[in-house]
Amino acid sequence: MRHARTGSKLGRDSAHRKALYANLAGAVIEHGRSKTTITKAKAVKPIAEQMITLGRRGDIHARRQAIAFLRSKSIVHKLFTEVGPAFAQRPGGYLRITRIGPRQGDAAEMAYLELVDTPLVFKTKLSDAAAAEKQPAAAAVTEELEDADELETEEPENDELESEDPDDDDPEATAAVEEPVAEAGGEPKS
Repeated sequence: MRHARTGSKLGRDSAHRKALYANLAGAVIEHGRSKTTITKAKAVKPIAEQMITLGRRGDIHARRQAIAFLRSKSIVHKLFTEVGPAFAQRPGGYLRITRIGPRQGDAAEMAYLELVDTPLVFKTKLSDAAAAEKQPAAAAVTEELEDADELETEEPENDELESEDPDDDDPEATAAVEEPVAEAGGEPKS
């Protein structure tokens, strides 16, 4: 019986599951955000928060525990130099799960597992600088369109050009148009 055995197995044996947890926790520490299924995010969140708590402690024993679990010295270095000190004043709750809807292929519910100090995925707004950069670009595009409209209106309206066109009453022009139609009609050539 599985008395007091919490957590889901995720369809994996224990070694595969442990590797999955280490990889996802390392990805969150390294990149600040990881896109995964909601079930995996819920399973990894407490483990990744324990790693950040080790990073806050900062002693050699905590570093060795983190290396034993994460298996990457570069990720552990980032954990102890950047992520841990960033959360030094926070008593817990370092990660959040942001649901992003179903996955295209199998409709699995997806989520971002991300550090709380990163901006929300869907609630980020353009900064004033980015908005200011986009406005001149839009003004340049409208300026180009206005210039193109002016060029079109500046074209001379010549009645002479219309008179140079061949007359519709020209018998040779109508004969040239009628010949292909006659051949398409299936009349045999002699």
